[in-house]
Amino acid sequence: MPAIHTLHLDRPILELDAAYVQGRAHLVGHTDTELVGQAASVIGIGHHWNAERFAKFPDLRVISRMGIGYDNVDLDAARAAGVVVCNGPDSPTVSTAEHAVMLLLAVTKELPIQQARAAEGIGGPAVASSLELDGATLGLVGLGRIGVRVARAALGLGMRVIASDPGIEQSPIDDVELVGLDELFATSHVISLHAPSTPATRHMINADSIASMRRGVYLVNCARGPLIDQDALVAAIDSAHVAGAALDVTDPEPLPIGHPLLTRPNVIITPHIASSTAVGRRRLFEHAIDNALAVLDGRPASVVT
Repeated sequence: MPAIHTLHLDRPILELDAAYVQGRAHLVGHTDTELVGQAASVIGIGHHWNAERFAKFPDLRVISRMGIGYDNVDLDAARAAGVVVCNGPDSPTVSTAEHAVMLLLAVTKELPIQQARAAEGIGGPAVASSLELDGATLGLVGLGRIGVRVARAALGLGMRVIASDPGIEQSPIDDVELVGLDELFATSHVISLHAPSTPATRHMINADSIASMRRGVYLVNCARGPLIDQDALVAAIDSAHVAGAALDVTDPEPLPIGHPLLTRPNVIITPHIASSTAVGRRRLFEHAIDNALAVLDGRPASVVT
């Protein structure tokens, strides 16, 4: 009979959580005190796992991320500590892609601006300025699972879709052309970011790259906040070089009250909740649990290192 493992969960435990692992595991959490002596922890983004933190928990064998990103985990430190790191590449795909498409539609159709007009009893503007997506070009920076799903939705809207992704040599979708990043910046009406946060991608959207984009471009980011130099984005919004931006991620999170991006009517900010559908959050949790148990049992798992 398979062993009943104990798993640490770094958030408060729900009844649904306990029901999911019934007969397979016992959950403890969510404080560091309860993590002492445990072999496995299912984690979110609340802590940065570096060498110092790994040293506090010498019995740890596996940490399993609830989500695809693992930029809060120092992989070299994990290797040195002998800890396996897992993630859930498919967990947030559907919810995050849907959120990205929602933001794309909302920002290009000037939803917050028009909603504010309606709330003030003002009719539509005499001169329309929102973007018609049919025939417009969407540039995807990253064409992984989420990017592919966004691409298919955009193609259904009649958009031309191009993508730049150094990790692939051939587009997984016949109607999506792979191009260089410079060409993508220069030709896209809307740019949607789906890249990881690494030293190479930090502030890839900056004053210089924005200057190379067509005037009136829209930016969507459901990936990671550090991809964008936010000071440069504010300046581009204020000069109207960027017509609007829709961001589910920022740097820091949350933005401080009064931050310029929170006060611009053509900027939409959501608080890193792209994966936060009821089904999506359960999927994140369940994939992370399954990965942790697989590692403890010696079975295949989605392992990062």
